[in-house]
Amino acid sequence: MWMYLGLLAALFLGLHNLCKKHAVRGNEVFPVLLGTISSGFLLLLPLYLGSVFYEDYMLTTQLYISNIPWKTHGFIAIKSAIMASSWVLAYQALKHLPITIVTPIRSAGPFFTFIGAILIYQERPNILQWIGFFLIIGSVLLYSRIGKKEGIIFKRNKWIFAIIGATFLGASSGLYDKFLIQNLDLSPQTLQFWFCWYTVLILMVILSVTWFPYKEKRKAFQFRWTIIAVGILLVAADYFYFKALQDPDALIMLLSAIKRSQILIAVVIGGLVFKEQNKRKKLIPLLGIMIGVFLILYS
Repeated sequence: MWMYLGLLAALFLGLHNLCKKHAVRGNEVFPVLLGTISSGFLLLLPLYLGSVFYEDYMLTTQLYISNIPWKTHGFIAIKSAIMASSWVLAYQALKHLPITIVTPIRSAGPFFTFIGAILIYQERPNILQWIGFFLIIGSVLLYSRIGKKEGIIFKRNKWIFAIIGATFLGASSGLYDKFLIQNLDLSPQTLQFWFCWYTVLILMVILSVTWFPYKEKRKAFQFRWTIIAVGILLVAADYFYFKALQDPDALIMLLSAIKRSQILIAVVIGGLVFKEQNKRKKLIPLLGIMIGVFLILYS
């Protein structure tokens, strides 16, 4: 069941990436990010209020947001700081690079998760899983060659380094999620609600320096419906992902790889919607990534 939940998370993540590309076009990254996280927080807020005032009823719905000690709040705040850093880098890169380049580089995330799962959680891969992960990395390198034809020189483009940094931080957060869900016994909705809360606080601090004081930047900002959609889709994706992690048999390395199947939506549909270049050539490394994911799933 945890694998099916992982596939549901991948579906919502793929739609989330498409909306995110539209939301950041011509907009400052930080206010867009604040809008998306705030949307997710407002979506979860009724669950929190219901848990405070209608505890018995919420317990029956399995959507109860439980009280947690301050130490646990600290652990969640750390996750918020990691993901806020990852998103800032990823949104900046997405604003300046084609989605068909950004998304496949993000697909290298399972490789970092894979190494962490071996070192931290002692998860043991077999030979086919090794082949699958190196197929993913090789396919990402092939994307870099295609990217050069679009004027994107990977060694000289700072946004490439930004998306690589975002990928590493995202993978670190994925490993941390297993600790939060399984070791601290947090429910998905409890983790999501407080994670959104602390992320909003972090972004408010950043915006108070980089955006709120500047009238010209505030006037240039364009609100789009996709800003709200990104937040809602992210909450849905994370909920199914955290539900999958609640299973003690769930392997974080496999879940991370399953989530990468979102690239099918981002590269194929995103390439058509945003009319990006070299779509057919990008299908070759896309196939390599999909084969890598297949080997991991069915090895």
